[in-house]
Amino acid sequence: MTTKRRGFLAHCSGWLALAFGLPLQDAVAAASRRTVLVVGDSLSAEYGLARGTGWVALLEQRIAEHKLDVGVVNASVSGDTTSGGRSRLPDLLARHHPTHVIVELGGNDALRGLPLEMTRGNLIDVASTAKAAGARVLLVGMQVPPNYGRKYAEDFAALYASVARAEGAALVPFLLKGVADAPQSEALFQADRIHPNAAAQATMLDNVWAVLRPLLR
Repeated sequence: MTTKRRGFLAHCSGWLALAFGLPLQDAVAAASRRTVLVVGDSLSAEYGLARGTGWVALLEQRIAEHKLDVGVVNASVSGDTTSGGRSRLPDLLARHHPTHVIVELGGNDALRGLPLEMTRGNLIDVASTAKAAGARVLLVGMQVPPNYGRKYAEDFAALYASVARAEGAALVPFLLKGVADAPQSEALFQADRIHPNAAAQATMLDNVWAVLRPLLR
C-alpha cells in the first residue's frame, strides 16, 4: 500500500470514528472494506433461476468461505446492453463506491446484431469510467453463435480482449467456458437454450473467480 493510500485511509477512518462514534479499529476496517460491483445482464441477474442460486450469489458465498472482507453488489439487469450499462454506471459508482467492477455485458448487443464498434466503444467507456472512480475492472467476455455470420461472431469474441488491453482491465475470456462448449451442453441450459440453468452456475463462478481472486489480494 502506498503512503498516499495509507494517509487517505487514516483520514477516512478518523472521520468515520468521529462521525459515527466508532472505535478507531472498526473505523479503519470500514474505510478499507472492499466492494465488488457486478454490472451485467440476464446471465448475472439470475434470469429463470431461484433467488440466491446464480453465480453472483455463489460469489458471495465463495468470498465468505475465504473469510475476505468484501461486499458484493449485483446491479445486473436482464436484457441490458452495453449502452444500458454505460448509462447506469455513473449512478452505481456514486452510490456504492466499489473497489472492483465486474462488467458482464455485450451478449444482448450481439443477439440484436448491433455494430461491433458501438459495443466496443461502450465497453471502453464503462471501463474507463470505473477506473476514473478508483475501481479495478474485470471484463467478462462472451461468445455467440454465428447467427450474423462467422466473421461477426469471431470479431465479437475478440473485442473483449481488445478492450481489456486498451484499458488495462483483467479479462475472463468466456463466461460460459465449460458450459456452452461442454459435451451434452444442452443439459446445462434452460429450455430457451440461451440461459444457463442452476447446474451451470458453479462453473461460471469458477471462470470468474480464477481471475477475480488475485485482484482481491
